[in-house]
Amino acid sequence: MVLTLLAAIFVFGLLVLVHELGHFVTAKLTGMRVREFAIGFGPQIGSVQKGETLYSLRVVPLGGYNDIAGMDPEDQEAGDRGFSTKSVPARMLVILAGSFMNVILPILLFFGIFFFSGVHTPNPEPVLGKVLPGKPAAVAGLEEGDRILSIDGRTISTWKDFVSTVAAADGQTELAVTVERDGQTLTKGVTPSYDSTAKHALVGAMNDAIITHPGLVESWHLAVESTWRVIRLMVDGLYRIVLELSGKDLAGPVGIAQMAGEAAEMGLVPLLNFAALLSLNLAVINMFPLPGLDGGHFLGLCFEAVRGRALSPKALQVAQSIGVALLLLLMIYVTRNDIFRALHL
Repeated sequence: MVLTLLAAIFVFGLLVLVHELGHFVTAKLTGMRVREFAIGFGPQIGSVQKGETLYSLRVVPLGGYNDIAGMDPEDQEAGDRGFSTKSVPARMLVILAGSFMNVILPILLFFGIFFFSGVHTPNPEPVLGKVLPGKPAAVAGLEEGDRILSIDGRTISTWKDFVSTVAAADGQTELAVTVERDGQTLTKGVTPSYDSTAKHALVGAMNDAIITHPGLVESWHLAVESTWRVIRLMVDGLYRIVLELSGKDLAGPVGIAQMAGEAAEMGLVPLLNFAALLSLNLAVINMFPLPGLDGGHFLGLCFEAVRGRALSPKALQVAQSIGVALLLLLMIYVTRNDIFRALHL
């Protein structure tokens, strides 16, 4: 529980810090006045005033914000340093910078992982890698490095054989897993548990990996390629969700915190990988053209550029109200998903 909480705070805090830093830096560079740079919501834990900006840390680490003067066109306190007084390209830059930083972060994380930890290619042979504590494999006494020979007398030749055999289990019946360890043959009784997210039985073990260590330039190229590949997969996945009108696989803060905890149990590299994936997820979703998201704000600026004038304050208020309502409905829905997963419903 403590590890899950710390992992969630680390992941959410890192992503929010990077996202809001993008808005903050570009706002400053374009001459806008930033009254407050906040990480988190709710009551302040601490704050420090530096020049015209208050830097604050707040209780709930599930977001953050920049209080940029003039975001409301009727707010003229900052004069020509207000957001609404700046050119459309300058405002577009500020709006896009948050998601842009959420793309840069994964590139840097992937680069660090590849360069310092190496590239882990799954071993096709049925050899156990990381065995998660408290999961069926660990409870049964299986260990990292064990080679799976057979399950219930059925020969296992590849890791794919092992995964498919476990996945076909009913999540209640014990399996006789025969392994080779240090030249000895051992048989362990393992009862796979059904995982509602994966939709099949699991034993809580990863396969062994073949590790290669790329150089500096190759690590950077691999990081960029990996980031682009993940973005394509995410866009395709979101497209399928919209096409099928099914969001049962979406997770909210509770589910994300749980996944962060599970990643942290596997080590620092899996946690950083998870942070990179979540950062890209945030970048993609935040650019949806919906009121209340950066994508919706950017779309409004596009209309302004075409029309030659901004939307009326009333139209902006209506759009923002609709956006907030939609986001609240989405939050309720994904929280429901999180609860159902936790209860295995």
